[in-house]
Amino acid sequence: MPRYGEDDTIAAIATPPGAGGIGIIRVSGREARRIAAEIFRPAKPGQLESHRLTYGHIVDPADGRVIDEVMLCYMRAPNSYTREDVVEIQAHAGSVVLQTILSLVTGLGARLAEPGEFTKRAFLNGRIDLTRAEAVLDLLNARTRNGLDIAVSNLQGGVSRRLHAIRDALISIRAAIEVAIDFPEDEEEIIGRDHAASLGEEVIKPLERLVAAARRGSIVRDGVELVICGRPNVGKSSLLNALVGRERAIVTSVAGTTRDLIEESFDLNGVPVRITDTAGIREHRDPVEEIGIRMARERLRQADQVVLVVDGSQEPDRADLDFIAENGLDDPLIAVNKLDRMDGRKQERFRGFFSPRIPVFISAREGTRLEELTDALYRRITGGRELWDPGCDCVPNLRQLAALERGLDAARRVDAGFAQGAPADLVAVDLQEALDAIGEITGETTAEDILDRIFSEFCIGK
Repeated sequence: MPRYGEDDTIAAIATPPGAGGIGIIRVSGREARRIAAEIFRPAKPGQLESHRLTYGHIVDPADGRVIDEVMLCYMRAPNSYTREDVVEIQAHAGSVVLQTILSLVTGLGARLAEPGEFTKRAFLNGRIDLTRAEAVLDLLNARTRNGLDIAVSNLQGGVSRRLHAIRDALISIRAAIEVAIDFPEDEEEIIGRDHAASLGEEVIKPLERLVAAARRGSIVRDGVELVICGRPNVGKSSLLNALVGRERAIVTSVAGTTRDLIEESFDLNGVPVRITDTAGIREHRDPVEEIGIRMARERLRQADQVVLVVDGSQEPDRADLDFIAENGLDDPLIAVNKLDRMDGRKQERFRGFFSPRIPVFISAREGTRLEELTDALYRRITGGRELWDPGCDCVPNLRQLAALERGLDAARRVDAGFAQGAPADLVAVDLQEALDAIGEITGETTAEDILDRIFSEFCIGK
């Protein structure tokens, strides 16, 4: 992110592009109120009151031409999102009108905001710590209700509260160690069992819980890649349509209809799943189909989970076992499709054929037993474990997880140092590493390039 002056007044359109009921232009900085006064004409003359919506018109100060009928809200520092003076103009959401108003604002001294710069200013000005700033991004990117709940919990300070409690415990232990360094003859008495117990109960166990929550929560936040594969005309596209709940892929009785990758997303019990329907893999018949098959094989190598669809209207075929081996599929979930054309004896033959794998019998076209398939898929994704720890109301993200693991390793070394009677100055090094890891998560010791990378992921205007 380019280095601009911290005193710059910044502006951006804060709503998505396209026509709509309302479009918002956000302005933040010391010049925000002056700029608003030059382009806004309230219906009732008077000074702008902080945190009050005021009705009026945006006009071009050069000639007094009315640009739009708007509502304007002025928020006086420090009681705003950025802790600076902030003005938000609620205009009609047309691209021309919003760009025209933004041009007026920048023409009067503001500059265009960088991605995430409003939230970065909220962080730099001490309104939120880095965990809550990242929660804003998670809130914007949430793909399921569970993902939304995680973001809201973190935005309300779930991660932050737990980390500050851990940090306070570490600081208390560090204070004792510093005294022990100054009075080495009394070191054993100063660093006693109470500090070792405190380290275990107030630092190591909470860090372990946060690490576990982050590992589980990554599934909910980041989702999984699912690939549907199989030989031509077995019902792969019908299954994709059934899972996403609409006619997304073309379904015909002609083998080789699907030649490109078809991607969709669906919510699997709170886990965002990106699903790909692939071309039926067989000895190719034309160059276009060959390309589709090559792309399918590549996507199979990248998949987190694979569903192999088998034609249940036919007898078990060795070609399906060869398909598993040739494509390096360790343990695909096997969906025997076209249940409406199978009897019990044929189902038993398929069970024996794929043993020890346990196939799921479905009818994608009729929607029969799809719940059994999705339940089996969910168990594979979660490993049969609960995604939520009832004792942990927050879920750190992957960046935070890496720092948590470093902090936990350092805390365990401190614990080992206590147990082995290591010199206090050596224990202090590991203790400081644990503190630095916590500070990296909250933003107290985070490098500038990491901050830039985090905020660059935001949209402009947030």
